[in-house]
Amino acid sequence: MKLLILILLAAVVVSLASGLVFLTRDREDSGRLLKALKVRVSLSILLIVVLVVSYFQGWISAGAGI
Repeated sequence: MKLLILILLAAVVVSLASGLVFLTRDREDSGRLLKALKVRVSLSILLIVVLVVSYFQGWISAGAGI
């Protein structure tokens, strides 16, 4: 479960970096920045859902070390 959480967190960071690249290099009418934002928001929501479900199922606990 911890590996899934780390993978989702890394995917959010990669999406954030790609959005920055699209913001600085693309033309104004490119839709890639919006797509990167949608992906980042979707991944963040999925990460929050996974964390909440994992906590309530007892798979992870508050304050537990890696």
